[in-house]
Parts: sequence; structure tokens; C-alpha cells
Amino acid sequence: QVQLVESGGGLVQPGGSLRLSCAASGFTFSRYAMNWYRQAPGKERELVARISGTGGSTNYADFVKGRFTISRDNTKNTVNLQMNNLKPEDTALYYCNAGSSFWGQGTQVTVSS
Repeated sequence: QVQLVESGGGLVQPGGSLRLSCAASGFTFSRYAMNWYRQAPGKERELVARISGTGGSTNYADFVKGRFTISRDNTKNTVNLQMNNLKPEDTALYYCNAGSSFWGQGTQVTVSS
């Protein structure tokens, strides 16, 4: 059974940092590109960052470039999202996604003073 379990969300002040993690199981992790999506209330779900199966290539949405870093550890079946210089508009439910096929339950990130 495929499982993606996010963790690391929480409340942080503007300008602060947060590190999200996603633990994957039930599939051949290294064969899948991994993605982080987010969805704020009343808005469409949007792609935040993507990393290739080997970790050799990454892509970011324009609104997080220079602030967020996606990484993965294929020996541990984990993907991470380091979020720096957080802004209130980053507030959303963040989802881990594998190969556009599998989804985690989401972890809430709230940026507020």
C-alpha cells in the first residue's frame, strides 16, 4: 500500500523557516519524481517544487524561487522542503506527491505574526 506521510508543518512568523518532510513507502521511490503542492482556502492547488527521481534536477514555482529548496534521500525514501523567508501568503496545506499519482494527507503551514 502506497503511503506518503508529511510532517513538519506548524506556525511560524514571517521571515522564519520551516522544514517539511515526507516519508514514502509502498513503491519504488527512486523511480518517481517527487513534488510538493500547496492549497490555500478558496484557491486552486498549485505546484510548489519538483525533484527528479535521482535528485539531479529540481524545479520551483516562481513564487518560491530563492526561498524554498526541495531535496530527497533515496536511501531513506524521504523528500524534504526547506522553506526560508516565509511570507504570510505561503500559508497553505502542503501536500507531498509522487509522480503525479500518489498523495499524502497534507501538513498545515501557517505564517503569521
